[in-house]
Amino acid sequence: MVAINADMGEAYSIYRCGDDEGIMPYITIANVACGFHASDPNVMRRTVALAKEHSVKVGAHPSFPDRDGFGRREMAMDPDELTATVIYQVGALTGFLRAEGMPLHHIKPHGALYGLASRDEAVAAAIGAAADVFDVPLMGMANTVHEEVWGQRSQGFIAEYYTDLDYRPDGSLIITREHIAYDPVVAAERSVRAVTEGLATANDGSDIPMRADCICVHSDTPGAVDLAKSVHDALKPHLD
Repeated sequence: MVAINADMGEAYSIYRCGDDEGIMPYITIANVACGFHASDPNVMRRTVALAKEHSVKVGAHPSFPDRDGFGRREMAMDPDELTATVIYQVGALTGFLRAEGMPLHHIKPHGALYGLASRDEAVAAAIGAAADVFDVPLMGMANTVHEEVWGQRSQGFIAEYYTDLDYRPDGSLIITREHIAYDPVVAAERSVRAVTEGLATANDGSDIPMRADCICVHSDTPGAVDLAKSVHDALKPHLD
């Protein structure tokens, strides 16, 4: 069985980013921004309430403290400082979850923090130390440092496949500053292949091994609602 997740709650004040209301019916897990790359208290509260309305599980989506760069710029931080930064953000979201009577499902780092943790054991371990405080799984990419470090935790590890980002032939993810549009039909076909065959297509056309406990659709990808619906419909027989 597989889940569909989306990064959500990435608006801020009067500024909007992505169609959370449109996407929520087609996902099973929401990764909610915690204020350091996007979101604010009101946005977090609304996003959690929207997820509850649609029976969608909620995880925290913490970031480097980089709102101007939308969390997509790497920052040099000491491990203790990074652990504290993640605990701070997840703690904020957990308060809104408690207000709605919902548990924290998982933690998934955002953007550059996610990418750096896929290569750097010290960064991955610092995030893992924060997750231990909340006793929840971490979400990341199989066959990377994510799985090497987080897969050892008793709370579990959730491997995800990105249907709206490209992969290099070595299996590494190409994290872009801005998302581009993807063909919903092709994205759905590739998502099913990742789930059923354990394979993904790299940006040079070659096959790479892929383990997918869940499929990610970004809310700020152009045409994200149509993409999420296409993926949801194609994976319906396999959904949790």
